[in-house]
Amino acid sequence: MNDVRKYHHGDLKRALIQAGIEILRTEGLDRLSLRACAERAGVSHTAPKNHFGNLTGLLTAIAAEGQKQLCAAMQPNQGASRDDRRQAAFEGYVAFARANPAMFELMFSRRLVDFSDPVLAAPLGASAAILRDVSGGMIWDKSDAPDADKRAEMFNWCLVHGFATLALQGVFDKDGMRDIGIADILPGFAFRDPAAAE
Repeated sequence: MNDVRKYHHGDLKRALIQAGIEILRTEGLDRLSLRACAERAGVSHTAPKNHFGNLTGLLTAIAAEGQKQLCAAMQPNQGASRDDRRQAAFEGYVAFARANPAMFELMFSRRLVDFSDPVLAAPLGASAAILRDVSGGMIWDKSDAPDADKRAEMFNWCLVHGFATLALQGVFDKDGMRDIGIADILPGFAFRDPAAAE
């Protein structure tokens, strides 16, 4: 039974985005289209074009909502150490990907979404800021590079995104790997005291 309420009044743009999110959750990325979102929201097939221009516009808006949810999932305990915040952020990243595989795929698809659109750039930047926070001052063999913090951010993003992607593809669904989480393989690093750099 379709448990989605048909749109009658209020914010049509929001209703169409929500319809897309629900299609991703229940039917998958292949079923996501302007027509499907309009039908689920209970509006005419032309309504999405009036608000988003084309399918890329709608998918980008849906991906932006996914990025906001990912950012919320990564929010670490601000009172914890940087290493603890890093682990919490990584666990949140992987948990989000596993709970929302179709959304996760859409969020990083350059074929389907417009990464130059400000509606997506802002929440993507917020997630990057969390990675930057948990990477800055990391002590490793690249610590003396002039762009050390940027390299650490890239390293950490590659690690967590690679793990999440491989997990979603079923690569780890085998004996000896199935029960190993991101925290179990996360290298431990010391971090410079931010006050010492001032």
